Amino acid sequence: MSTARREFLRQTLAATAGCALSAVSPWNRSYAAATGVPLRLATFRCDVTPPLGHSCCGGWITPVTAVDDPLEAIGLVLLGAGPPLVICAVDWTGLCNAAHVQWRQALAQAVGTTPDRVAVQCVHQHNAPFACLETQQLVQAQGDLPDVLDVDFFRRCLDAVARSAADAVPAARPLTHVACGQAQVEQVAGNRRVSRDAAGRIAAMRGSSCRDPQLRALPEGLIDPWLKTVAFYSGSDKIAACHYYATHPMSYYGDGRVSSDFAGLARKRRQDEEPGCRHVYFTGCAGNVAAGKYNDGSHEMRPVLVQRMYDGIVRSERDLQPAAIEQVDWRTVKILPPPRSTFSAAALQAQIDNKSAAGSTRGRAAYTLAWLRRLEQKVPVVLSALHVNGIRLLHLPGECFVEYQLRAQQLQPALFVATAAYGDGGTWYVPVKEEYPNGGYEVGVAFSDPDIDDLLSEGMTKILAPVTQTP
Repeated sequence: MSTARREFLRQTLAATAGCALSAVSPWNRSYAAATGVPLRLATFRCDVTPPLGHSCCGGWITPVTAVDDPLEAIGLVLLGAGPPLVICAVDWTGLCNAAHVQWRQALAQAVGTTPDRVAVQCVHQHNAPFACLETQQLVQAQGDLPDVLDVDFFRRCLDAVARSAADAVPAARPLTHVACGQAQVEQVAGNRRVSRDAAGRIAAMRGSSCRDPQLRALPEGLIDPWLKTVAFYSGSDKIAACHYYATHPMSYYGDGRVSSDFAGLARKRRQDEEPGCRHVYFTGCAGNVAAGKYNDGSHEMRPVLVQRMYDGIVRSERDLQPAAIEQVDWRTVKILPPPRSTFSAAALQAQIDNKSAAGSTRGRAAYTLAWLRRLEQKVPVVLSALHVNGIRLLHLPGECFVEYQLRAQQLQPALFVATAAYGDGGTWYVPVKEEYPNGGYEVGVAFSDPDIDDLLSEGMTKILAPVTQTP
């Protein structure tokens, strides 16, 4: 390890080791009774469908040619537990670096809170925007690369989601009860990294769709089979339901036809059935999980996958048992993952400048350089968790492997832990350290060395821990 890298790691650990958890004491019923401050919940939704011609998935697939169903940003604003808290899901491929920070800032300003009390997670459909402002600047400077992002469209979406959240606050309803449930989803998720050689190294990948009968015949591999739901109530009225499941949410893509795909369509179907309850869907740690075992990529399979997801959502809500909310807390930890030791800003810029190279190669180098510059500026990644009674809603960055989600549950086995990944997408894939020697696509394009595993795991441990302080 070079002296420069040792110093970077030392600074990283120093920057994160003393990172405070929630600065606001946890809310509880006795405190509310004494102060007269009740909990309230507002919900918001706005359209974030890209216009015709907009790039999809970073510009590596066909840009928008049509809209099969709209993309949305949907969220909750929790009031009364200190400064407002916001949780938002966006039907985009990703929000990276400054783009993610600006979404959190816009929502914070809209509801009168601070950005560290806002979580924004993408659902990760691929016929959708993959927003990185720094990458857009890099590719625009080349003159011959497709745009990553229409910045004017991005600003319009920021304004729309902020306005939607602000307008929702006056209509917030008393929040009194919470419930949780789960159900197994049948024949959707399968691990992408199941084809291995004798040494355990990845031999082939089973993606979102797969037509190779040998790959499809392999076992599901490591997944989290449970779709988890956390529902919020105002008295006897269910007013919001958050659903969590770990798989890449694509049946087919790359044709320029915008869609929220099978996860979004299942949520929309449930929403139509319960217009008085705001349904929100979050993709869990799906960096190494997709539908390829059960999906051949045909158009006929999309409604089949929609039905399987919808059935899982309905079953997860079947036995909800609302309990009075006794305690609420919000915890955050900041991490600054060290970059891969092989990265060189000069080499990445040379790749971007190489006009004879494939556009996808140059585009990926631009995303990588944007991440490297972000780390040089020491802009951390924020992990957060909402505590409600014995429930934890965990928010993680990028394309985390499913092992992190399972590990989070193991950290607090007595609690109900629901995980949303695809927060700050600047990290790209986040493998667990054990998988780095095994190679494969996800490891090959990961932006961090194995050190990120320890930082992420330590952060999860801190923010999932039971509350010990009282107001």
